Amino acid sequence: MNIACCIRNNAVLEQIRVVFRSAGFACEVFASDTALLRSVNRQSYDLILFDLAVDLHEGDGIFSWLTCRSGDHTPVLILSPMRDADTVAFALNSGADDFVARPFEPVELVARIHALLRRSHRHTARRAIELSGFSLNRESNIAAYRDTPILLTPREFSMAWLFFSSPGVYISRETIGRSIWSADSEIAGRTIEQHVYKLRKKLELGPERGVVIRTAYTQGYRLQIV
Repeated sequence: MNIACCIRNNAVLEQIRVVFRSAGFACEVFASDTALLRSVNRQSYDLILFDLAVDLHEGDGIFSWLTCRSGDHTPVLILSPMRDADTVAFALNSGADDFVARPFEPVELVARIHALLRRSHRHTARRAIELSGFSLNRESNIAAYRDTPILLTPREFSMAWLFFSSPGVYISRETIGRSIWSADSEIAGRTIEQHVYKLRKKLELGPERGVVIRTAYTQGYRLQIV
């Protein structure tokens, strides 16, 4: 079993390695969520483990990827010392499959991983968004407006899913770059504006359809219902 891990705390990483060796798990460690997501796009893993240390914004890349990913049902487990209900709810609502507070008991962590792997082999329900006449189905990558299909490229669909799944929330260029291109905003940023322009045009966004994408150069982009 091969698990992709992003754990920045060396003490926690060493503990995870000891637990995984005892359980017979292989662990591939990445220094950042960007590096992890690049590798996930190239090869398959049985599970993804992400350690969220002290700040929800630390997980922007992985949470945005979870929100807009399509066709990838690799289970994701969040590990964190933050155990308040809001943090747990945010992680699970963003698409994480389980949340384990640390410090943890090794036997519980291994049992939760086995449970996630069992569930990942079962049928995964289709996921769709319905908003202001627009519909998005991320299993088929089909977008439509009032049942009329709209032809989008895979990246345009991923961008649409990211915006429509978080109406009213500004999404930074860095987050868009890491989520859709699995790259830093400096690498993908020059094409983000062009993709947003094409998305607006193809979806015919505007007051007539009641949906617009606002731009704030210090904050990024926001889908707004008007």
